Amino acid sequence: MSILEAKHLTKTYTIGDRDIDVLHDVSLSVREGEFLVVQGNSGSGKTTLLSLLSGLDKPTGGRVLIEGRDITDLGEDELAPLRNEIIGFVFQSFHLVPSLTVLENVSFPAELKRDPLAVEKARALIERVGMGDRMRSFPHQLSGGERQRAAICRALVNRPRIIFADEPTGNLDSTNGKAILELLLDLRREHGTTLILVTHSPQIARMADRSIHLRDGRVNGEGIHAP
Repeated sequence: MSILEAKHLTKTYTIGDRDIDVLHDVSLSVREGEFLVVQGNSGSGKTTLLSLLSGLDKPTGGRVLIEGRDITDLGEDELAPLRNEIIGFVFQSFHLVPSLTVLENVSFPAELKRDPLAVEKARALIERVGMGDRMRSFPHQLSGGERQRAAICRALVNRPRIIFADEPTGNLDSTNGKAILELLLDLRREHGTTLILVTHSPQIARMADRSIHLRDGRVNGEGIHAP
């Protein structure tokens, strides 16, 4: 069963009197629980595709469906609960709120849902990534690896159905990068979460169920990896 579908996605930016196609006629279907990797050189359209699939940006042409619902033309008020309850985001830049502690940053999405267990769930995730002693710390007091772990906990606190991750290990050393990837894969195994991950790493790509390769805004190849 497909949890996400993209149909003939195109994204064009106009700069002066020039139209620049960043994505052109990209279609794909992602099964529930699938681990899909998106690869390609810098400028190939990977991050743009992730932004369109997750509803962070709107395509110039084409449609995006999540759980069968067309989200392409939804307004911000309709997209906000979708992003908070069904979708989780993990980016290279951590987007933590500077004035909030780690515990407050992680629990915030669950508190938006009025989840009475928001703080309890946040604490459990923070403990799980080995940061129990950093709950009261602010983002500026954390290392890069700690900030990424906090950002991932925040993305996972509502147990999203789909996680979008844009080079989540790109700014980390090998030890922290491995720990972050293992956390994402553990969540997928435990809850059947769908994972869509942009990476340059061939090692990570080989761990996925499937990978697609973008070149100049078009799907240039596809591979099946895991059984």
